[in-house]
Amino acid sequence: MKQILNNLSKLAKDKHNENKKYFDKLKKKPPKNLDYIMQDLHDAEFKRTDCLKCANCCKTTGPLFTLADIERISKHFRQKPQQFIDQYLRIDEDKDYVLKSVPCTFLDNENYCMIYDVRPKACREFPHTDRNKFYQISNLTLKNVEICPAAYNIVEEMKKKLLL
Repeated sequence: MKQILNNLSKLAKDKHNENKKYFDKLKKKPPKNLDYIMQDLHDAEFKRTDCLKCANCCKTTGPLFTLADIERISKHFRQKPQQFIDQYLRIDEDKDYVLKSVPCTFLDNENYCMIYDVRPKACREFPHTDRNKFYQISNLTLKNVEICPAAYNIVEEMKKKLLL
């Protein structure tokens, strides 16, 4: 897995301009069935992909924490929301709550999430390749293909299936 992750950054950078042009075209004229195609590609990829072997998203980036996330997770820890914020979060330049540091505090040494059942919405939805109106998140997707081997594979399959 380490070799794949080492190559992923280079592969994603090599494909960045191609992907950016592709997504620019996709935004201008998204196919009517795009969400269905993306759901199929996403489902197929995640039948092959075991996130526990990778966890690169948890090791290299931190999710945004919504107020609902903070409420849910602090309740799980039997803390007041402000205690949870003070202990684990900071406010970033966009005024969003994010982790104080990465790798994620809640990732154990076997790549398991210690708060999996109450994890943030951003974690539950990552890498966002099955999201409705997928064409609207191309900038996020371009970042995610550098982090997530599954997102990279999904975008590559999408380009083969949807010739623009």
